Order: sequence, then structure tokens, then C-alpha cells
Amino acid sequence: MTGNKGVVSDTLDSLSFWVSWSWTYLLMLWFLLIMFLIWFLRAPLRLHENLDQLGFFMNSLTPKFYVALTGTSSVISGIILIFEWWYFHKHGNSLIEQLALTYVAPFIGGIDLPEKPAQSECKVWRNPMNLIRGCEYFKFMQATGNSPLTHYDMNLTAQDQQMFFCPDVAGAGDKADELMAMAWRSIDTEKRIELALQAVTSNSNCASAHILLGEECAATVPEADKYFRQALKIADNNIRKFVSVPSHDVKANSLHRRDINICVYARRRVAMCLRKMGKLKECIKITRELIKEFPLMSVLHIHENLIEALLAQKAYNDVQALLTRYDDLTLPKSAVICYSAALLKIRPVCEKFFADVTVKKGLTTHQFDAVEALQRAVEFNPHVPQYLLEEKPIILPPEHLLKRGDSEAVAYSFYHAAHWKEVPGSIKFLECFWKDTFKLIPFPLEKGKLFHPYTSGTEETDRELLPLFHDVSVYPKKELPFFLVFTAGLCLFTLSLALLTHFYPIFMGELARIALEYFATPFAMIAEHLQALLPQQVWNLLTRA
Repeated sequence: MTGNKGVVSDTLDSLSFWVSWSWTYLLMLWFLLIMFLIWFLRAPLRLHENLDQLGFFMNSLTPKFYVALTGTSSVISGIILIFEWWYFHKHGNSLIEQLALTYVAPFIGGIDLPEKPAQSECKVWRNPMNLIRGCEYFKFMQATGNSPLTHYDMNLTAQDQQMFFCPDVAGAGDKADELMAMAWRSIDTEKRIELALQAVTSNSNCASAHILLGEECAATVPEADKYFRQALKIADNNIRKFVSVPSHDVKANSLHRRDINICVYARRRVAMCLRKMGKLKECIKITRELIKEFPLMSVLHIHENLIEALLAQKAYNDVQALLTRYDDLTLPKSAVICYSAALLKIRPVCEKFFADVTVKKGLTTHQFDAVEALQRAVEFNPHVPQYLLEEKPIILPPEHLLKRGDSEAVAYSFYHAAHWKEVPGSIKFLECFWKDTFKLIPFPLEKGKLFHPYTSGTEETDRELLPLFHDVSVYPKKELPFFLVFTAGLCLFTLSLALLTHFYPIFMGELARIALEYFATPFAMIAEHLQALLPQQVWNLLTRA
């Protein structure tokens, strides 16, 4: 109920804002109408004479005057349009509207604008399904010449690795750990590998060095798997030795926390290598054990690796049980959670789904539940359907992602597009309903219905995470303000008038004269009726006003 009240209050605030603006425009139009009436009432007896003089003046003008007038108008409106467009792209609102709110609104009593929600900071998350650099990312770069990872993304990875694999206490490790601390701080691949090899030479039991070599030196997935297993073996031995160490030893505690991080990371990487080699059962077993033994590591989203492996195994009941556990109101959502839940809702109904039959008979209960689940997923991340429907090319996912952003959509679609294709009819169902569900979201994503409001800084963050050759998907799209559309229409209208006047000057001059006469006729009729209705004294007072 609280969410519905928030939506209703936001709607009322927006409605009151537009009503206030509408009343302002009506008052301005009414003021202009009164000014016209006063002007015509000041000289009612000479109105026809003025019209005749106006017609004579219009007929005496040369065609060059009309061309110059309309041409100048089109140039002025074009200049205003250029400034409006530049201001809109830079600030996201209209220049004329800002000037009106700043300088005009105070003279007419001011207008209370609805408060915009504060923009929340765009938090970047580690991609739980990130690929292996040496045997996947770098191979792509060698084959295409395009780097799939940005400098910003690699820098974030270096920071994560320092936090994960370096001891908390300065000087806690040996020479090998010092070499690895230098390696994790660097983002140059050759230097990192060189330092890791020196660390292994100095100490063959340096687990973090084996992890780096598995990430960036291994040329194949099986070779990377061997490095990760070696790091896991060393970390497990260190953890068993820690039992006999006194609990008050700060240095030993720091190294123990580092070994636990290495153990979790290496086991997860081993499971991912098994998944890539097609050994799904072993992958699922290791991932389940990892979640069970380290429940506090849920921030790493290890359950998303398990969901993907279970979908590849077509164990849909196990996926549903896992979603029941993690699709909770108190836990952070992700595209994997929302779209996997939608896929499981769509799977029972999509095989017998026919669009023409649905249009005639309407949605069944199960189909309506599937559409609701799809609407929830689309509201969380509206970029995903374009990749699942192959309207946009899927690229290699980055090592970090922004939830509800294009980077998360790329990461999700890279692995899960195949799972959607494995369910017959799911792509067709998605194609039929995703755009309609997107329209149901209140003023696309600026005000959340099922989730928190969509932040406006996602585009800038996604552009830093995704490579330059990728066309970043942007939501919510900025709608063109009224004054920008009006200025563009005015520019086109005056430009067309200038061209017509240049080619047909006599016809356009006659048309302008007729238009002015028709425009003045209603005011002349109003003046005549008022003169007939009002007493002569009142009429004289009005004409002298």
C-alpha cells in the first residue's frame, strides 16, 4: 500500500504542476485577448478605414519584402532552435522554460515545481560471471584488435584484487607477497605476469601468484583450471595450519583472512572452469558447497553462478527453489534474479501461446502471471530484451557491471540468451509483451513502481564500463521539452513560408492579406455588438480608456 500511495502522490504532484502551468498560459492568452479588444475599441469607427489602409499597404509591398521577412523569421527561429538543442543536451531541460521559471514566474506569483528525488550514487558491482582474461578476453583482443575491457573496468578489478589478496597488515607477508602486492596494483598485463612468476620463483606456495597466472597467463580454460586448483590447494593447507596459531596474533589473523578469500575465489573459479568445460554436475556440486560453507559471502552473488549452471542443466525446479530463497524483499535484486523468475513463469504457457488467439480470448490466469513477472523484470532492467531478441549484438561482458544498466544487460544476455532459446516459445512471448509492459511503467523508469527510482547517472557509468565500439543503451530516454518541439516546428514553418514566398510572391502576398482580414473580422464583429449593446456613455468611456 505504501508504494501505491507514493505513486499516487507523485501523480498528483505532477498533475498539479501541469494544471498550474495550464492556468498560467490561459491567463496570458486572456491578457493578450483583452489588449487586442482595447486596441480595437479605441477606434471602432475607423476600423474599416484601417483595414482598407492595411490592405493598400500590404498590396504596395514588393515580393522582396515578404522573402526578407519570412527568411529573417526562419533564421531567428533556427538560431533559437540551435540554442535550445544545445542547452537541452547539456542540462537536460529547456532554455526558454528555465528563463521563464527564473525571470517570469516571480512576477506572476511563482510556480511550485515538484521536488525531484535525490539521485542515488551509481554503485558498481563485481560481475559474478566475468570471463578469464588470458584465455578469453585477450584472445578476443588478438583476434579483433578491439579491447573488450576499458581502463576504468581494469582499474576497478585491480582495486578488488588488492582488497582480496593482499594482507590487511603492512609487512605481514614475505617477499613473494610484496611482489604480488606490486602486481595487483598494476594494470599492465606483462608486468603483472612477470611479477607473479618472480613470486612463484621466490615462494612456490604463493597462492595469489597462481591465481594471477591462471587469470592472465593461461592460454586455455583447462590450463587456467590447473592454476586455480593449485592456489586452492595451497590456501586449504594454510587454513588448516591456522588452527594451531594463537588467536591474538594480528599478523596470522590477517594472513588467515587472505587465505579464506583466496579459497573462496579459487573454488568459484574452478567451478566456472568446469562449467566452461561442460562438467555441469561437478560445477553445481562445488558451487552448492561454497554457498553452504560461506553464507556471509552472499555479497559476491555466488548464487547467480549456481542459477546459470542449473538452467544449463534444465533443472528448473531447483532454480525455482533457489529463487524462492534469494528473491526476497530484503536482498538486492539483479537481472539474473528477475529475468530467471520471469522465464520460469513464461515456460509453462509459452509453448501453447498464440498471439491471435490471445487477442480474441484474452489472457489466462497463468499468462497474466507471466506478463506480470515480465513487467517486473523489464522495470528492473529494460535493456535486456533487446539483446535476447537479437536487436542489439551481444559483446563480451565487462568485469564490473552496474545494476539496472546496460552493462548488467550485456553480462546477463551473454550467458542466459541460450537458456531462453532452450524454452520453446519464450522468445516469441517476450517479443509480444515486453514493449507493452514497458509502457505500463510510470513515465519510463523515472518513478519506480516495483523498485526504487531509476537513477539518471547510469549512462555515464555504463560508458566507462563498456568498450568504445559498443552502442550503449540508454534509459530513461530524455523526452524533448515542449519549447524545443515548438521551436523546431516554428523554424520549419517559417522556412517553408520563406521558400513559398520566394517562388510564389504574388500568391503569398494575397494570402497574407486575406489571412489578416479574416483574423480581424471576429474582433470587428465583437466591437459592433458591444457598441449596439452598451449605452453610449459607457461606450464613450471605454473608447477613451
